[in-house]
Amino acid sequence: MSTVKENETRVSRPSQSVRKPGAHLANPAPLAMGGFATTLLSVSLAMMNFRGVYTQTIFMGDLCFVAGIAFFYGGYGVIMIPALGIVDAYGGYTPEYHNALGFFVLLWAVFNLFFLLASCALNIVYILLFLTLELCLIFDAASSFVLADGLVEKSANLMTVAGAFAFVSSLLGYYSVLHYLCEDSLPFSVPMGDTSRAWKRWCKKTTREDSKGQEELV
Repeated sequence: MSTVKENETRVSRPSQSVRKPGAHLANPAPLAMGGFATTLLSVSLAMMNFRGVYTQTIFMGDLCFVAGIAFFYGGYGVIMIPALGIVDAYGGYTPEYHNALGFFVLLWAVFNLFFLLASCALNIVYILLFLTLELCLIFDAASSFVLADGLVEKSANLMTVAGAFAFVSSLLGYYSVLHYLCEDSLPFSVPMGDTSRAWKRWCKKTTREDSKGQEELV
């Protein structure tokens, strides 16, 4: 009997020392969020016409290769590449082009809305990040639609407002990077404003109220 127990102990030891495959992998969130924040901050300065910069072509590298693989930034960056002839296909910066660009940005605002709703169950920083990004996209789309109608000055004002929201969103992105770095390797942490507990309580309360309402109907 003792021999059987010793064999079982020897067999069971290796399984206890096996580590999960992902235990040694670094957290990719700081790099992804840092690329997002850096790209958005650069574009926001041009949107606000900071120091006379309006053209965003210089940020093509960030748009297409840092933060834009298969995402909004990548698609937006491709539109700005002259060699692809996307603008020329519309005959230049015509009302049709500005309306098409407005549709492009507006639909991404719809897509971002799902992230905003999902962030309510995470933390305050993410809620504010996606909220300001949502407002940025909405005002950006409105700027394109207004420009298509020939209202240049009003379009510029709307673009400035969009740039201001983008600026705030990028700073929140940098704050998230700091949070992740502190969480992984630094001896202190920065708060994100956890909302998961409050969200769960609200969901449970809503579920109970729905159940009571159904019981009363029955």
